[in-house]
Amino acid sequence: MAKNDLQMNIGKNFKPFIIAEISANHKKSINRVFKMIDEAKKAGASAIKLQSYKADTITLNIRSKNFFIKDKKSLWKNKYLYDLYKEGETPWEWTTKIFKYAKKKKIICFSTPFDETAVDMLEQVNCPLYKIASFELTDHILLKKVAKTKKPIILSTGMATKKEIKESLSILKKNGSKKIIILKCTSAYPAQTENLNLSTIQDMKKTFKCCVGYSDHSKGITAATTAVSLGADVIEKHFTLYKNDGALDSQFSSDPVELKSLIKSCNNAKKALGDIKYGPTTQEKNSIKKRRSLFFISNLKKGDIIKKKDIGSFRPALGIEVKYYDKIIGKKLIKKTKYGQPVKKNFFSK
Repeated sequence: MAKNDLQMNIGKNFKPFIIAEISANHKKSINRVFKMIDEAKKAGASAIKLQSYKADTITLNIRSKNFFIKDKKSLWKNKYLYDLYKEGETPWEWTTKIFKYAKKKKIICFSTPFDETAVDMLEQVNCPLYKIASFELTDHILLKKVAKTKKPIILSTGMATKKEIKESLSILKKNGSKKIIILKCTSAYPAQTENLNLSTIQDMKKTFKCCVGYSDHSKGITAATTAVSLGADVIEKHFTLYKNDGALDSQFSSDPVELKSLIKSCNNAKKALGDIKYGPTTQEKNSIKKRRSLFFISNLKKGDIIKKKDIGSFRPALGIEVKYYDKIIGKKLIKKTKYGQPVKKNFFSK
């Protein structure tokens, strides 16, 4: 990854890279942002992420139905887009202070720029990597600008077709991007479980031949954990201090307790994946002794011929393997045996 004071270990051989997304949950308080950084760090997050935009550069201040949220199911219904983004924007004058605070707390801080001016601003604070939001995946002007920084890029793919993703990746690579991570995403808030289609993660790995993660807008920790079990190396989750604190994105965000649980669950899922392996693991080596094996269930004399009634399959594995049962029947004993004695090869003539 990019050179930075903090190591960004992302990939198959590392723990899931968990991003706590502050987004519009700052409620216009930089002290709240500082507190969120503290809590994200305490929960075990790998990074915190901002959103860098201004209402004036993300939409138009027009009071018409085209710029009004009338969807009754929307968390932000009955708001004009400009008013929503004005409320949600992170004041740019905070950026340097937030990056410095995160560095002090030893947690990676980066941002999603929503236009070229945001990239210029973030370059001034040496933003170590960039996230492209799903809604900007088709903004080729922005993609070219970000790619030219030569910084690692995380590309969210909500709503995107395979063709659109391929086009975006092509533009990023042609303009200098070397390290690109794509995120499976469902751009609905909150996203319903039946619309997550997490199986796409494995197809993305095969199709795009790059590191894949998951941007989670669903409630709870199930989706994130499942994503890791399907191969996601990065998890992005919106973060707030309290579930019902009135912050713009709080209804689909994790609070500190849930984030800590999510991180633990994702780490365990990654551990459980392990490697492709057959045969006993280190922990299973003693368990082999608990397999079945052959035992004498008759008291026999030297010279007796073994019959089916004389041996049986029982635990533990003190005798020879059960697969030799048929070969032993009919053999002649060269020493006496007693009931409960494990069957050994040296009991028979060759």
